[in-house]
Amino acid sequence: MTKQDQQQRGERFRALHQGDDLLVLPNPWDAGSAKMLAALGYQALATTSAGLAFSLGRRDAEGAVSREETLANARAIIEATALPVAADLENGYGDAPEQCAETIRLAASIGLVGGSIEDASGQLAAPIYPFELAVERVRAAVEAARDLPFPFTFAARAENFLHGRPDLDDTIKRLVAFAEAGADVLYAPGLTTREQIRAVVEAVAPRPVNVLVGSAALQLSLDALAELGVKRVSLGSNFARVAYGAFFAAADELINQRSLTATGRAMAFERINDLFKG
Repeated sequence: MTKQDQQQRGERFRALHQGDDLLVLPNPWDAGSAKMLAALGYQALATTSAGLAFSLGRRDAEGAVSREETLANARAIIEATALPVAADLENGYGDAPEQCAETIRLAASIGLVGGSIEDASGQLAAPIYPFELAVERVRAAVEAARDLPFPFTFAARAENFLHGRPDLDDTIKRLVAFAEAGADVLYAPGLTTREQIRAVVEAVAPRPVNVLVGSAALQLSLDALAELGVKRVSLGSNFARVAYGAFFAAADELINQRSLTATGRAMAFERINDLFKG
């Protein structure tokens, strides 16, 4: 990728957050899934830490995937299509603000034009970083992003709801502070109600809010989310789990029921093969 390519992709990704339409940001886990999503007409992509971990036979959210592996996976996805790509950069691969900043610089160096860093520590005893440290980490990441020669869209994540802490007040406090520290997008995965989402959108306005969709716990449609003022939705590991779920069900049926019914529902060879031309 040339510097001009990255500049254009960065500008395009930034513009997708500023238009009237809801940005649906799907999460491929490898080059093949990225190409399939591009063929369907999606306008941008984002990596998934869980999808990558599963593809490597590892658990997610336990530090089992290194920063180097994450960036290598992101590079493969970037090179698979001409779409802008953002990355799930987990907790920035280090506790210190300086480590978050370095992760942003490394992400930009391989062609990414956006990325998210969360306030989850990865420690069972204290799963969420203290407020002050969380804000300093976001501020350092923002400063690194602003020093880049192209637009890098940085999303700051407040992870309370994914770690058994459904404290909406604290989540909003963190997101507001992250916005004041310069984050371009605010994201609290695990919100499930209209009231929660509206409260977050109103608290950080006019900064765009990302909502995680694909969970049965969230019963709101894309149109309903857009009406609430949500500017971006992503799916996290959902598409990867759909794919692995279908594979597992077919394999389970074959060995335990000696049935080929599920395998007969596979995507046609010619169709999938043609998606990977060029």
